[in-house]
Formats: sequence, C-alpha cells, structure tokens
Amino acid sequence: MSIRVAVDAMGGDFAPRAAVRGAVMALRDADDLDLTLVGDEGQIANELETADANEVIKRIRIVHTTQVVAMDEAPVEAIKQKRDSSLARMVELAANGEVDAVLSAGNTGACAAACQLRLRSLPSVSRPGIAVAIPSFHGPFVLCDVGANIQAKARHLYEYAVMASLYAERVLGIANPRAAMLSIGEESGKGTGLVKEAHALLSADPLLNFVGNAEGRELFLNRCDVAVCDGFVGNIVLKFVEGLAEGLFATIEREFEDESPELTERFSRGLDAVRQRHDYSRYGGAPLLGINGVCIICHGRSNEVAICNAVKAAGRFVEQKFVEAITERLGEAASAA
Repeated sequence: MSIRVAVDAMGGDFAPRAAVRGAVMALRDADDLDLTLVGDEGQIANELETADANEVIKRIRIVHTTQVVAMDEAPVEAIKQKRDSSLARMVELAANGEVDAVLSAGNTGACAAACQLRLRSLPSVSRPGIAVAIPSFHGPFVLCDVGANIQAKARHLYEYAVMASLYAERVLGIANPRAAMLSIGEESGKGTGLVKEAHALLSADPLLNFVGNAEGRELFLNRCDVAVCDGFVGNIVLKFVEGLAEGLFATIEREFEDESPELTERFSRGLDAVRQRHDYSRYGGAPLLGINGVCIICHGRSNEVAICNAVKAAGRFVEQKFVEAITERLGEAASAA
C-alpha cells in the first residue's frame, strides 16, 4: 500500500520549481509513494512538463488552489483568511484522511498553526515542537524546539525530549539516543527556573537516556544525540549555526583564491566533501512533533534535493507509525508516574 504525501507546491523561496522537481525526484526513487501537489494547477503542470515527469505522472495528483501564504504574513490570521491557500488546503487533506503526511517550505509559523488548528495535538502532548537534525562532526544531533513554542513550560520540554529521542532512534537510526537539557552549565543547579524544573522531570523518567545539562559548545562535541530547549533559544541556536557554517566555508574558500590552480582544485574537492557531509538538505526538513499526523517543515531556501529528502523522510515517519509511538511512549511515562 502506497504512502500518500501532500506537498505545498507554492511554499518556499524557489517554489514551485523546487517543490515540484523535488517531489518528482522522490517518486523516481521510491515506488511506494503517491504524491499530491497543492497549488496553482497551471504552474504545477508547467513544472511537471519541464521535469519530464511522464514516467511517474500516474502517481501524482494536483489540487488547485488560488491563494498563497507569504513568508511575512501573521501565521494564524493568514490561515484563517486564506482558506484556499496551498498551505491550508494541504493540511485540510490530512485532516480529512486523504493523505498520510504533509510538507511545506513556506511560512513556518503558518504551517505549524494550520496543523495545530486542523490536525490538533495528540492527547498526550501539551504543545507540539519542531525538531531539527543538525549535522556535526560525529553525526547528526536533534535540536528541539526550534520555534514552535517560545514560551515553553517544563512539561513541554520533557515531552520534546521524549519525542525527539524517538525521532533520533526510529528515523535517524541512533540507538538509545542520549538526551540533554541545553543550559549555561553542566551542573543540575545551573540555568533558569524553567531549565531546572525541566531537568528534574527528565531525570525522573527511567525510560529516557538523560545525560544532564549540555552547554552550547558541547553540541558539536558528541555530548548528546538530542538537545532540548524552548523555541526562542532553539531558533537562535539553529540560525547561528547556519550562519556560522556558511561564513566559515566562504572564509576558507577566499583564503585559497590566490593559490596555485592545482592546490585550489585539490582543496576544493576536499571542502566540497566536508560541505556535503554537513548539508542540511540531506535531512530534508524538520518534523512538527506532537500533532495527530505527520508534518515536515522545510527550510525556506530548500532546493529540489532537500524537498526530495523531505518527502522520503515523511514516508519514513509514516512507515515507523511515529504518531502511535509517541502516544504509546508518553502513555507509559504517565502510567509510571
């Protein structure tokens, strides 16, 4: 039985081209996927023709919409006012049971708001959170939350640790992932009142591989596989890491501009290999954890490779019955308490 994924074809800086071409790439790689492209039918059809999608066209459905949620629009207002937007209609398909997963590279806040309004949170989850897999020197680690909940409570952070650990284990293949609380010191008494209270909740769960607090500098030193924080801190960390990586690669490349062509070519090959190992597009997007469904939120600058990988990731979440796993795991924790 095929996994049905809906894609917001109009979301992102390079839409609809990146969304449509990435979706086609995913179909070519996976025989068990069926896709629904949501957006302007004419533009989508043009991109499908350009992408030469004839061999997979039978597995593609187009749902025409007349509106688009812009990146700078207020999330909740945009969803309520633009009911025929590609983003709103995409989530509506999931709410009606027509698709198994959704993904968008559009307005992150609007996507999260639409999912919370239409799909709702799981009964065992207080507030959904966005989890991002960040490449590091020792493999990826998961950071949660990165923007869905900027005024978190301790219970929310505990749930993020549980859900992000399941993500690391079931989707990224990390055995018995180590979860840490992001703080200003390793000692349990360090941090804000929120951090201290959350630390106590994480420590009390025997099913969680909690390793204590982690400082920011330790995230790339293999201290943990899952780092938990509120969405305000997480969003700053995520964008700082993105900017630092881009700046470092650009700086290193400039240092070799005046070297011999032979040396520059050899160095460029090595730098490209490093860049590929630390490329966010390998993971496609970030799951919105805790909703009653599967939603992958992609970077606004996602190219077709990132969209392709996001579609595949959505399929893995469905295959792993991830929503059911969260419900079962948090239910076990509640019973133990």
